[in-house]
Amino acid sequence: MIYIELVCVLVTGLEPDFLYPLQNVTIPQGRDATFTCVVKNLGGYRVSPSSSTSGDHSGGAKARVAWIKADTKAILAIHEHVITNNARLSVTHNDQNTWTLNIRGARKEDGGVYMCQVNTNPMKSQSAFLEVVIPPDIISEETSNDLMVPEGGSAKLVCKARGYPKPDIVWKREDGSEIISRAGLSGGKTKTPTAEGELLVLSKVTRSEMGAYLCIASNGVPPSVSKRIMLHVHFHPMVQVPNQLVGAPTGTNVTLVCHVEASPKAINYWTRESGEMIISNSKYSMSETKTSAYSVHMRLVIMNLQKQDLGGYKCISKNSIGDAEGNIRLYDMELPKHTKKIGDRRGAEEDTNDSINERDHNLNRIYQGSLREAGSTLDPSAVGGEDSASSTSSPTERRSIILFWIFLHIATNRLFAV
Repeated sequence: MIYIELVCVLVTGLEPDFLYPLQNVTIPQGRDATFTCVVKNLGGYRVSPSSSTSGDHSGGAKARVAWIKADTKAILAIHEHVITNNARLSVTHNDQNTWTLNIRGARKEDGGVYMCQVNTNPMKSQSAFLEVVIPPDIISEETSNDLMVPEGGSAKLVCKARGYPKPDIVWKREDGSEIISRAGLSGGKTKTPTAEGELLVLSKVTRSEMGAYLCIASNGVPPSVSKRIMLHVHFHPMVQVPNQLVGAPTGTNVTLVCHVEASPKAINYWTRESGEMIISNSKYSMSETKTSAYSVHMRLVIMNLQKQDLGGYKCISKNSIGDAEGNIRLYDMELPKHTKKIGDRRGAEEDTNDSINERDHNLNRIYQGSLREAGSTLDPSAVGGEDSASSTSSPTERRSIILFWIFLHIATNRLFAV
């Protein structure tokens, strides 16, 4: 118990007592803190100063309320008079029995135990705790900036924050992908949506782990704060060609496609087989579509394809680490020639003429298609499918058609056997 110099003895009136307990206060740094102490029977209570040496208790005075910082034993105020030199402290007295201690713009060092004391004999007091909390703040000079590592290497991301209570650190990927951690020599992978702690270690990093990582600091005091750290994974270009052999008829537009992955960003371009670089003009149209942080789709459109446009094409990708290329061969694909007989609407005969005029290397494909169509026509529609055909076809005509298909079948098999 802390005693101030006003040691008192009872003279007259009811003994003072506290009407309500002093309440603990928790506030963010910079806000105002208030303690309210309500004492009953204080107005009619009289005390007289005493001296331990003379024993003189003559005279009388009103009892007083004092505010004390318990941990430093500093007297802050007595009744309505502030004793301390702290200009941020003030005391107010309302309706006879209420005393209020105000702390403007509370700081972390203001935290601690505060005591409201009445100079009765013995002294009466009650205490409450002031907690000054501080929202989290990321320490930039101790936190990682954007990082660059080679594919297969390791990355260490550090995030540190200040605040009170001490902030917790959580990591997550900005795009919502999982964080991959690999354990020891076994390289076993663990995927989690978040990771905790000031240090995030990524080993054997792959290009799929490239992207933005968020370091989020929180301690229950709003607002939480975060820092965005970009992880760049570098690797030499890789080119994938979906179709290495492309055929198109002359006079049409044809599109060549390459998929490229590279980091850092690569320079991508097209050339002819001879090495001649292709530029955008009325003949060629080039475009790139970004599909991820490190991949693009390259497209080359050749307008009004001509014989001189046939041959080899290369899609080339180069960055500071290396280069790669993909090869595509463009060949002429003739359109089938359609010759329709006047008055003949039967699908089997049209397909037969198509098959005869088709190029030899496509004969098997056309033949198979025609055979299926012929089968569906002959059974049952070819025999009785259309009224006009069934009413005019004789048995001799039907035998001729069947013999024609048998001949075509034998001729095709011999051609492919050669």
